[in-house]
Amino acid sequence: MKKLISLVAVVMMVFALVACTANKDAGSEPQKEGKDGKKKSEKVLYLNNGQEPTSFDPPIGFDAVSWNALNNLMEGLTRLDENHEPQPAIAEKWDVSEDGKTYTFHIRKEAKWSNGDEVTANDFVYAWKRLLDPNTGSPAAFLAYFIEGGEAYNMGTGSAEDVKVKAVDEKTFEVTLISPQAYFLSVISNPCFFPINEKVAKENPEWFAEADTFVSNGPFKLAEWNHDSDFTMVKNDQYWDAKNVKLDKVHWAMVSDPNTEYQMYTTGELDTSDVPAELADKLFAEGNVKIEDQAGQYFYRFNVTMEPFQNKNIRKAFALAVDQKQMVELVTKNKEKPAYGFVSYGFKDPSGKDFRETNGDLIKTDVEKAKELLKKGMEEEGYTKLPEVTLTYNTLESHKKIAEALQQMFKENLGVDVKLANMESSVFASEQKALKFQLSRSSFLADYADPINFLENFVTGSPMNRTGWSNAEFDQLIKEAKMEKDEKKRYEMMYKAEKILMDEAPIIPIHFYNQVYLQNKDVTGIVRHPVGYLELKWADKK
Repeated sequence: MKKLISLVAVVMMVFALVACTANKDAGSEPQKEGKDGKKKSEKVLYLNNGQEPTSFDPPIGFDAVSWNALNNLMEGLTRLDENHEPQPAIAEKWDVSEDGKTYTFHIRKEAKWSNGDEVTANDFVYAWKRLLDPNTGSPAAFLAYFIEGGEAYNMGTGSAEDVKVKAVDEKTFEVTLISPQAYFLSVISNPCFFPINEKVAKENPEWFAEADTFVSNGPFKLAEWNHDSDFTMVKNDQYWDAKNVKLDKVHWAMVSDPNTEYQMYTTGELDTSDVPAELADKLFAEGNVKIEDQAGQYFYRFNVTMEPFQNKNIRKAFALAVDQKQMVELVTKNKEKPAYGFVSYGFKDPSGKDFRETNGDLIKTDVEKAKELLKKGMEEEGYTKLPEVTLTYNTLESHKKIAEALQQMFKENLGVDVKLANMESSVFASEQKALKFQLSRSSFLADYADPINFLENFVTGSPMNRTGWSNAEFDQLIKEAKMEKDEKKRYEMMYKAEKILMDEAPIIPIHFYNQVYLQNKDVTGIVRHPVGYLELKWADKK
């Protein structure tokens, strides 16, 4: 779960593509001695991360270029299994109070950090309060608002002491929620809820910045990190379930160009690859491409505090001038579904109907209507000439192609010349959050399996909003939906909220994500969660 996501490469998650360094010996590692005394090759998986991780600090690395690796370096109370359901992880079991609001987690006695320290309940108390601490500045803090006292602390109107998390004893952790949450156990598998070794963090506040100081509690530990080049994880022998981890190493490259990534895959330097748009038809025809579901969307954000997008009709004109069908068929070419709403397919309401199908197409290509709305909006603002518009995207070839296609659509369908600007990902997200752009690229991958995760992005003041848009009715609907126990009523609130969002048009939906990738036939067991991240705990390689 909303996740902002300066997520990498549209198809992103690059579906696991997160890889390693190009080197002519990729695939062959030094041999080690097996139990039988014979030499055997190490099992090394080669992936591509696309770019430098934003951060390996759990509450900060809230994007695919960080959490794909983080999810395998560390572990929370629960972990999503092969069927994407939460299962006991660092917590071996839990109890739930009769009112469904208080969870008591029992941490495994054998749970240890990679430096040999015990994983304690205090490590979770420290980490979760740090997630909510406004001084941390975590873009994921909103996910913890279901904890009693969490939102108030994060918004500066409450204290850390009011956050209802506590260590009952060294291995017992208790949390009290504001209301029963059906998706709670799924949400807390997200990397932002991972524990932090309190002793290590207090001795070195930058413990997460280098391989030699990084302390993990998951299936792997960080062995090497050559910034902006590559990093390597090795099996964590202190992990409580190390016996079920089959890989010895995972080597991640940082290659942003999809064609280079593909070439590395063909030469055996990578075990997975994205599908370059130029080769999509050929590769799909050959039948080697794998396609899996993913809950998320590629979209553009308007800044409603900047001219000319303070005007709703001008925003809608730009949105209706976009041909999403043409975008997925001629530009991205990865068999994505065009997006005419914000919540993706795959979420069933109490009647068994799909959310997206029920709420329908809320903002769909209509060039004539777009022209009418542009004219109307300009008259409302007294414009004889539309103020100059700049579209900004973070540097990546796939983003550039979509930006250029949008530029052409605005010219052909509205007669508007839009300038393009690109910016490195390291500063793009902070600039977007600070409302420095007029119109900018964005993406969202669900953090947990519920439509509310999509919609809560746009409540007033959310760090995930990044549009300057605010609507009191929308905010109230989201607030009530989070507290509503009746699922039918809750879905009705969410249907209405999405309609308000799309009518106000602070965003332009482009396409829903899927996971399209190529994978070495000798690699098995990689799990690509539809609502999250890459799972390597069960991965294997012949």
